Amino acid sequence: MQVLPAAPSVAGLTAVVTGGSRGLGLLMARQLLVRGCDVVLLARDAAELDRAVGTLGGARERVLRGVVCDVRDGAAVRECFDEIARHHGRLDIVLANAGIIQVGPAEALGAEGFRDAMDAIFRGALNTALAALPHLRRSPAGGRLALIGSVGGLLAVPHLLPYSCAKSAVAALAEGLHAEESAHGVTVTGVHPGLMRTGSHLHARFGGDRRREYAWFQALAGAPVLSMNAERAAERIVSAVQRRRTRIVLTPAARLGAAAHGVAPVFTTRLLSAVTRLLPRDGGSGTAEGLRIEAEEQPPARRLRGVLGVLNERAAGRFNQRG
Repeated sequence: MQVLPAAPSVAGLTAVVTGGSRGLGLLMARQLLVRGCDVVLLARDAAELDRAVGTLGGARERVLRGVVCDVRDGAAVRECFDEIARHHGRLDIVLANAGIIQVGPAEALGAEGFRDAMDAIFRGALNTALAALPHLRRSPAGGRLALIGSVGGLLAVPHLLPYSCAKSAVAALAEGLHAEESAHGVTVTGVHPGLMRTGSHLHARFGGDRRREYAWFQALAGAPVLSMNAERAAERIVSAVQRRRTRIVLTPAARLGAAAHGVAPVFTTRLLSAVTRLLPRDGGSGTAEGLRIEAEEQPPARRLRGVLGVLNERAAGRFNQRG
């Protein structure tokens, strides 16, 4: 068995996590705290940030604070990173995690859905990277930047096409910046998780046959074999950034899917076409958030869904998804 060398310590470094108020972002922030970093959480919702800081209190041995910032606003992001660097005297690690999830047929989500995904996911990652890099280049420890993509950015996932398109752009950005920033001593890690039990289904938006779309997504995202424990995922991501890895793909299913698509893209596309026939086809216009769909469910369906996605429901309660 191969034994990896000890990862370089990140104790005393200053780290920023965008989308850090819940789910994966919250868990990555916890990992950074226990490794001795000062951590700043960025998110749009002040109340969520307050709850996140309270949730992480037990893991806190260093400075922890939340800052309201919308990563879609480039000027606001630059001001935010400038303030963080001034306040802490340095900026060493940035994890660009903010984004949204939309589930449904491309026609139902429409052009607006694609624009929203590109704004929140790709433009958010781009704004974060461009604002952070000047500070990361000055890091005495050598800056580290991680862009959180998805296996959906390595192969197109039906009924998640806006998400896949935006994450594909994030993947290209991570690879390109890794090459360009190496001369400045900054490493850029592309992170591509598969399904994780974060409870994110509650904040995803569903279009088309919204209840059926919610049902399959919530069930698969909590399936033990297909999805990954989110705390384990956060530990592996932060370790990869700490070790300055170029790329990490999480979950066996995600690695298999990405490898199959790279070797046999035509076969993979045909297989996905067959899978798509099992997904909902019809539905109304507009989208609804998972929390709203869950609230409107009748008791029998709600109980069945709870049984199918019990692990994901537990994660939602633990990782600040319910508020």
